Amino acid sequence: MSAKILDGKALAARLQAEMAEQVQAWIPQVGRPPGLAVLRVGGDPASAVYVRGKERACERVGMASFGQHFPVETPPAQLLDTILRLNQDERIDGLLVQLPLPPGWDPIPPLLAIDPDKDVDGLHPTNLGRLVRGEPGLQSCTPLGVMRLLQAEGIPIAGQKAVVVGRSILVGKPLSLMLLAADATVTVAHSRTPDLADVTRRADIVVVAVGKPRLLSADMVKPGAVVIDVGINRTLTPEGSSQLVGDVCYEEVKEVAAAITPVPGGVGPMTVTMLLHNTLESYRLRNCR
Repeated sequence: MSAKILDGKALAARLQAEMAEQVQAWIPQVGRPPGLAVLRVGGDPASAVYVRGKERACERVGMASFGQHFPVETPPAQLLDTILRLNQDERIDGLLVQLPLPPGWDPIPPLLAIDPDKDVDGLHPTNLGRLVRGEPGLQSCTPLGVMRLLQAEGIPIAGQKAVVVGRSILVGKPLSLMLLAADATVTVAHSRTPDLADVTRRADIVVVAVGKPRLLSADMVKPGAVVIDVGINRTLTPEGSSQLVGDVCYEEVKEVAAAITPVPGGVGPMTVTMLLHNTLESYRLRNCR
């Protein structure tokens, strides 16, 4: 029997509808909607698409968008000055710098400059430290989206063996901590892991987030496991057209797994939704006590 398809797009739509109701309920009390500022530097086409998607999501839930686009020749000091100004702007509840920055830019200073309580990407060391310590704080959007999807689908986490393939600060490391906090037994695998298939075949939950098209094949998955595909890779079909694929061999793995996320339509929509969730949480904490 084919795996259950974990529909992140449908769950994201439901959660965004709930957020829209919350926003409308809180605006009379606060006197303004939640505000999100996304700062983009340079002309990367993919970044432009992602930022526009975030702006449309803000519109759907009734949030105000304060995005700014800087030319590639902008001095880094100008971006830092903008971040410091927006930290003090009471209309802004969430603030992020769209990555990647242009070649030659160091992403660390802008990320460190963001107020941790407005850091809706959850990448500031303060928020990562809160996650390690199990304290409340804004959490990285993609890992948080994975957790919400698992929980919404009623997939058991406590007591399960989870393997996270990928150790990035964006996904692998924070997700491993979230799974650990949910009482899973967690293994983090990566490019230096010997016999990766032997590791993944032991897992009840496998999350792949390495950016390598179709890395995880059916023979690497235990029958009945849950497979979460975080990868988004643009490849060419034999006919020469472009297509999006994940880090999982979807068609073959879905015949082995109990549940699986598609690409697109799985984790991606949940990432944007958790960005809105974090912005709303910041807004609530700052204004709705």
